[in-house]
Amino acid sequence: MMSKHVRTFFFFPDVFIVTLLFLAGLIFTLYHVSLLAFVYILAGAFSYALSEYVVHRFVFHMKPPKQQFFLRLLKRLHYDHHTHPNELHLLFLPWWFSLPGLFIICAIIYGFTSNIVLTLAFATGLLGYFLFYEWSHFVAHRPIQPKTAFGQKLKKHHLLHHFKNENYWYGVTHTSLDKTMGTWKEQNEVDKSQTAKRLEHR
Repeated sequence: MMSKHVRTFFFFPDVFIVTLLFLAGLIFTLYHVSLLAFVYILAGAFSYALSEYVVHRFVFHMKPPKQQFFLRLLKRLHYDHHTHPNELHLLFLPWWFSLPGLFIICAIIYGFTSNIVLTLAFATGLLGYFLFYEWSHFVAHRPIQPKTAFGQKLKKHHLLHHFKNENYWYGVTHTSLDKTMGTWKEQNEVDKSQTAKRLEHR
């Protein structure tokens, strides 16, 4: 059963593209491995771990924009995922959103370092954590039982974010920023929201 879920995950087009880019970056970085390249891999992973919370809370959960183009964009990127939380095509970030962001970040890192190896090392760390994020999100919405207590807690609180109150539990792979920013609560401390499945109606 788990092998079926793994195949579904990795062969979904948006995930498949990111996986190929990650593997290419990893091979290139390992071929030019150095202590500094390893530091940049970690920096890339850390940057995605940080942006996970920031983008989810402050971009994907922003108040509905009045301009129809941006409203449709947010609906595809996140609002519709709350309305239909188990639909696979709404579960992953689309490549047309994630790849331009990756290229912009790489351009910034290259402008800072003027070094293609360090730039690709950073991108490799970022893509690796991005795949971890997508897998964690996938597990939260599929009939998969995490083996660790921490994984079970992450899944539980992500589902609370969807089905109890969308204003809490933004973290998908970690709870550190939720706890730092005051958006982590025990479920009995939070009232049920009427708009958790209808973000555009807030």
